[in-house]
Amino acid sequence: MSQVTGPLGYRDAIGAIMSRGVEWDIDPTLDRVRDLVDVLGEPQRSYPVIHVAGTNGKSSTARLIEALLRERGLRTGLYTSPELTTLRERIAIDGEPISEERFVEVYEDVKPYVDLIDTKNDTKLSFFEVLTAMAFAAFADAPVDVAVVEVGMGGSWDATNVADGTVAVITPVGLDHTAYLGETVEEIAAEKAGIIKPGQIVVIEQQQLPAAEVLLGRVAEVGAVAAREGIEYGVVHRDVAFGGQMISVRGLHGAYDEIFLPLFGEHQASNAATALAAVEAFASGAPTLGEHNLEAATRIAAGADYTGGDDGQLDPALVRSGFAQSASPGRLEVARTGPTVLIDSSHNPAGMAATVNTITESFGFTRLVGVLAIASDKDVAGVLDELEPVMAELVVTRNASPRSLSPEELAEVAEGAFGSERVHVVDRLDDAIDRAIGLAEETGEYRGAGVLITGSVVTAGEARTLLRVGEGR
Repeated sequence: MSQVTGPLGYRDAIGAIMSRGVEWDIDPTLDRVRDLVDVLGEPQRSYPVIHVAGTNGKSSTARLIEALLRERGLRTGLYTSPELTTLRERIAIDGEPISEERFVEVYEDVKPYVDLIDTKNDTKLSFFEVLTAMAFAAFADAPVDVAVVEVGMGGSWDATNVADGTVAVITPVGLDHTAYLGETVEEIAAEKAGIIKPGQIVVIEQQQLPAAEVLLGRVAEVGAVAAREGIEYGVVHRDVAFGGQMISVRGLHGAYDEIFLPLFGEHQASNAATALAAVEAFASGAPTLGEHNLEAATRIAAGADYTGGDDGQLDPALVRSGFAQSASPGRLEVARTGPTVLIDSSHNPAGMAATVNTITESFGFTRLVGVLAIASDKDVAGVLDELEPVMAELVVTRNASPRSLSPEELAEVAEGAFGSERVHVVDRLDDAIDRAIGLAEETGEYRGAGVLITGSVVTAGEARTLLRVGEGR
């Protein structure tokens, strides 16, 4: 760790955390972070947790869950990753990132214990382990009534898994991070299933059959209760609307109609239904875990399905209000108009397929130009195959991450899908955005022209900063 004397500033704290290495350098064990939270007094057990894992949609779903909980008058903690612009975004209380001053205070509170655990192990606590412990401590100090915690990667050995969720949520599982999680959907689902604990209600969004079988097998194995999209809950109806969509949802405990969701796409409707089911499950008194709950856990038949009832039904007006105020930055976010510029974080083929379907459904583009900057370890060819049918032209570039594929290498792959005449190579993201806007405007049909900036959360975050999205809000 970098040595800093005297009071820490925000940049000092960020630098000390970042010095622990890159987030994607994984050592799959919970031993270090478990030791850390033990000496911190197990702050993650000071409040109930809704734990969210999956490949695609988990950040959006976590934000939607938090919005509904906050609308119910609960004080909320929200832990998500990665950030779009600043680490503070990852730790939010009552819907707002903690301040720079509070970030430093929390870091200074945990630092002596971090140093202690470092001395006990050959490998120092990682960037993500320290940040996760900080989130748990910040939520305990607030204190929050409930924390919504998004898994960083996987599930079984993710640092967040030292918390035992009252409710577990599994969003769609697909192929991503295969170097760490496994080469097949079944292997990846098994890692995600590691957050499923005895006595939980597990809300499972629509899955590929191989993933569903693994997840339900884990539910049966540990004695949890499954609530499945399309069976116990789901979207009943949806219509495209200006600025989003109107949806009707059948929840675990009731029906909810005429909900305006200011997010685009069928996948976001599913995320909203899943979020609603998770909050219903929580409101119904889903059993908390630990020794005090062993009796409750034994009463739940292994692999039981969720049976519902009226106890967890939410006020429909509350649901409408909560969802109407929801947001998911960097997820098909409209950054400007004339031409319309969309910012999206999709970085794998399944996520890009959902993005493309949503653009086709919700935007009447006659000419769409893409800006792509993506990590070298992703399925780049698969992402490009999803983009090609809807793109007139593609500008390839890079973002600030050291993992970013070089524009030249990306162009070589892109030309295989698009042809060389439709691919443009630009070294910097800011120049790439300008080039794409110029290409989109060539027809002079501003209302029909669009630009999609995509490929990673890093790309989305940098684009938001360059286009000044959210400033003044």
